[in-house]
Amino acid sequence: MQRFNALITVLLLVFATGASQAQSPAQLGKEYVRLSTPQPVTSGERIEVIEFFYYGCPICYELEPTLSRWHFNAPASVALRRVPAISSDNWDNFARLFYTLEAVGQLGRLHWPVYDNFHFNGLKLNEESVMADWVAHNGVNRQKFLDTFRSPEVQAKLDAARAMMRSYDIRGVPTIVVDGKFATTASMAGGTREMMQVVDRLIDMARKERAK
Repeated sequence: MQRFNALITVLLLVFATGASQAQSPAQLGKEYVRLSTPQPVTSGERIEVIEFFYYGCPICYELEPTLSRWHFNAPASVALRRVPAISSDNWDNFARLFYTLEAVGQLGRLHWPVYDNFHFNGLKLNEESVMADWVAHNGVNRQKFLDTFRSPEVQAKLDAARAMMRSYDIRGVPTIVVDGKFATTASMAGGTREMMQVVDRLIDMARKERAK
């Protein structure tokens, strides 16, 4: 019985230590950075979480299921916003695909399959003709898709995304920015799962700063 009680005591101490570490503030310069110029949020009273991503990025692909589960369980006081990164011209088509799917109301259904079909099935979904065939196969009107894909409205969103890359000083993907102030990456956090744990702590920090 004494050994059993001693074991319970040790387990409780381990649990308490782990919980304390999980709730500790994120480490500046190691797990996150503070933006030199805070950016305005579009989420009003909700804490804004922006994911800068690229469909062709294998780490973004790895992050997606973890981020989706996190988003599903996130409180109503948090707003997730996805922004496709554009670092060079050959990234444009994937960004166009994202905004076109959003414009035709199919982003929620096809966002994850874009990743899966590109990385797992090897479909070249960064090529216009391939993506047009693919969306048609997935029940989207091909001509409507192409008209939207080439539209000035989608081009304007690409221009805005490119401007955001500069203003947020995004240098790699995936990068997550919390409330226009804090940024973290998978490499800084130690992995994609750990990244979302850091994001949770940054959200707590953002709430406290807003309350001041």
